[in-house]
Amino acid sequence: MGAKCRFRIIPGHQIVEYTGAEGTTYEEALLSIGIIPDTVLILHGGKSLPQDSVIREEEVDIVSTCSRG
Repeated sequence: MGAKCRFRIIPGHQIVEYTGAEGTTYEEALLSIGIIPDTVLILHGGKSLPQDSVIREEEVDIVSTCSRG
């Protein structure tokens, strides 16, 4: 079946539809779309998810935690 998740990137409100192999972690998915996992928080329903957890949620918020300038 595979891993599917919609990432809502904050700030910017960009939506990224991710599809990967079954068992893919958030860390692997984020790296594949060019986001360094240590620079963001992964939130679902207001709760933080570990970057090494397997993708199970349909939609998560990816919140930047560092300055880009």
